[in-house]
Amino acid sequence: MSVLVVSGTGTEIGKTVVTSAIAAAAVARGRSVAVLKPAQTGVGPDEPGDAAEAVRLAGPSVTAVELARYPEPLAPDTAARRAGLPSLSPADIAQAAERLAQDHDLVLVEGAGGLLVRFDEQGHTLADAARLLGAPVLVVAPAGLGTLNSAALTAEALRARDLTGLGLVVGSWPADPDLASRCNLADLPKVSDLPLLGAVPHGAGSIPPPAFRTAAPSWLAPPLHGTWSAQSFLTTWPA
Repeated sequence: MSVLVVSGTGTEIGKTVVTSAIAAAAVARGRSVAVLKPAQTGVGPDEPGDAAEAVRLAGPSVTAVELARYPEPLAPDTAARRAGLPSLSPADIAQAAERLAQDHDLVLVEGAGGLLVRFDEQGHTLADAARLLGAPVLVVAPAGLGTLNSAALTAEALRARDLTGLGLVVGSWPADPDLASRCNLADLPKVSDLPLLGAVPHGAGSIPPPAFRTAAPSWLAPPLHGTWSAQSFLTTWPA
């Protein structure tokens, strides 16, 4: 697996922190890592974007690439149109990822919002880029009430497009999870038919980067270069 697409069931659910954690865990295993953010929205020209955040958290050895930046916090297609800037095609994203894969062991492609957010006026999405790349997709989901439906819909969209879903990661696991969150740990794999591959603690992105890098492998399962065990975690947080 040289390219992994990181998508989500929505926005503001922890995709960037999960991407950073995967990068940190892979670097700790001696892998060379690049983070590709095809479309950064809602960030000014001089502000750090999600790819830069991954470098801050995972370490300076990570290569960060951003293909397009749009000032308003909207879907990439809408943001590009309103800004009068060119949009991105799936081929643009796939070609950039393939170039990075020539020089890196792992390329993480972080989407914007959910899997089917539009990137251009033709309605192309991150799913189309994943298809061109032949890359698996990791789904980041929230912990609480409502996540089962959105996770099931995302998994259904992957299967309908013959894409490989690698698994699910809970993007922000609360320190004191409520009943719904605890129940969802067991139910997310059932409704999505995807394995649970990690749970990143709430607020992980705000801890000092050296501590983040040390802890990241403990939040992620072996397919994501970590040591986390779904069975042990479910035992820790029974419903």
